[in-house]
Amino acid sequence: MRRRTVTAGNLEEFLEATAPAAEAAATEEPRAPAAARPAPAQDHGLRTEFEFELPRGYVDEAGTLHRHGAMRLATARDELRPQIDLRVKENPAYLSVVLLGQVITRLGTITDVHAGIVERMYATDVAFLQDFYRRVNSEGHTRAAVTCPHCEGAFEVDLSGGRLGES
Repeated sequence: MRRRTVTAGNLEEFLEATAPAAEAAATEEPRAPAAARPAPAQDHGLRTEFEFELPRGYVDEAGTLHRHGAMRLATARDELRPQIDLRVKENPAYLSVVLLGQVITRLGTITDVHAGIVERMYATDVAFLQDFYRRVNSEGHTRAAVTCPHCEGAFEVDLSGGRLGES
């Protein structure tokens, strides 16, 4: 096995070179006529994107508050890519910032969410998103089992919507 040193300058080149053949084929021009192309994939009921509402919200440069967003399921590539990021190598705690920047597909009206946006979020929102990421990627849902501190009744809450304390 050949080892290769990756720097920030050749990161994209490295990722393109190591992309699976299926991804490379998807980016090429289709050669087969429309009738010979495979039918679109069927919906098998797998949920790949989850809506959320941040506890505080992200305030952009214009002063607009963004609270509602969506996060997609992470792929193996999403989890591997931060390992070669120089910012993560210098500070391993930065891994979650890079990872969240890759899997958040929308935050309010912002559709280009990246690590720089995650960096400027409030710590409570980042902690919420880290827990949300863990739940959707490990457990496959956004529900949490809780117990009422007054009556000690057990029930589930959906973490993806509504402000804390609201039903």
